This record gives sequence, structure tokens and C-alpha cells, in this order.
Amino acid sequence: MRQIPYFRKEFTAVLVDALDEEWILSERQVLSLLDWIRQQAGGSRSVYPFLVTLAEGALRPSEARSLRVRDVVLHSGGSGELMAGYRRQARVVPLRLGFAMFLRGWFNDAGLQKDDLLFPGARGERLSVDAYMGLWEQAQEAVLPHDELLAWRLGEPVDILRESSLVRWLRLGVDVATVAELAGVAPAWLALRDPHWFRLEVTEIDWERLAQATRLPEATD
Repeated sequence: MRQIPYFRKEFTAVLVDALDEEWILSERQVLSLLDWIRQQAGGSRSVYPFLVTLAEGALRPSEARSLRVRDVVLHSGGSGELMAGYRRQARVVPLRLGFAMFLRGWFNDAGLQKDDLLFPGARGERLSVDAYMGLWEQAQEAVLPHDELLAWRLGEPVDILRESSLVRWLRLGVDVATVAELAGVAPAWLALRDPHWFRLEVTEIDWERLAQATRLPEATD
């Protein structure tokens, strides 16, 4: 990763870590990691649906940990939306049919009520970082490559699920403004974070033609 300064509207500089393509998990790797976690016994039962939500909705872990059941709207037709928020900025994340059905099943299995946390810890409190990081690290050791080329990715935090989803949306052709809105970031931040998706083909510039096109009119007496 390399850090690039990003200037917010209030003209304060914020460093953005630029992700290289090699950092992103493939869709197959994400599915394998989640499936490994799903099969593990013990621990908090909230960990698996919590991580699925990070991957499906491209949420920040802090956002997902704060969600309550009332923040999810499930329609009779099977779709739905999720109300996420970060730094007092709320946004709507649409839920595809399969994910909406998954959450409906989670509500029923866990016996969750409207005001309950969506992913409660063992005693009903917010899911702790320790509760999911242990399983996540074990899953990486079990699933991800250990060769010299990619072994350095082991130990990556769960945020990589969000990052990988954003890149997947861009690959599917979702426009940058929409991806940024769904992620709760500015398009400029997204361009700095994933620069490999914004590389343009190098073209030859016809400087002489450009000079003619932009030539100022000659002064007359």
C-alpha cells in the first residue's frame, strides 16, 4: 500500500492508502473464506452473518456492528434495503434478493426483535472485534495461498471484504459515482483508493493541433 493525500471539502488533507490489485480477494476466495467460517462450531453465532454483510453490502466493520434489526427493511417481494451510517452520514444500501432472504433467515433463527442489535455478542452486547478476528485469521490460514507471492496477505483485517466488494462492483460496470454512494465515500476517495481501475490508455498528444485549437486571436490595431 502507498498513501496518497486526499483533500476533503473543508480543505483538510487525509491520507488514503492506495490498494494494489494483488491485495484484492477474488470472489472465489471470499466465498471460500466465508464457507470455512460458516462450518466452524462454537464462538459467537453472529460472526458468520456479520462477515457476510461486510462482503455483500461493502460495509465498514464499525457500521455493521452498530446495526439494529430496525435498520433493515425487507419487502414482501424478497428484496430490501439496509440503512447504514458513518460519521452521522446515513445512506441506503439495496439488498439483492438472495441476501435479503439470508437476513430474513438470520432474524428468525436468532430470534431477533426490532430493537435488537443485528449482530449481538454472546450477552447481547455489540459484537467484539476479538469475537470475529480470531475466526477470520484462522480462515485466512486455512484458505488463502501460502506461497511466496501471496503469503504476505495473511493477517489482512476483515475490511478487505468491503474493499473487494467495491472492486467487484466496478468490474461489473457499476459507475464510480454509484459505487461511491453505496460505500459512503467520495468518488475522489475511491479513485485514490483503487487507482488501477482508473488508468487510461497512454495516447499520443498532438501538441501542434492542440496549440492551433486553443490559439488566441491575433491582436488588431
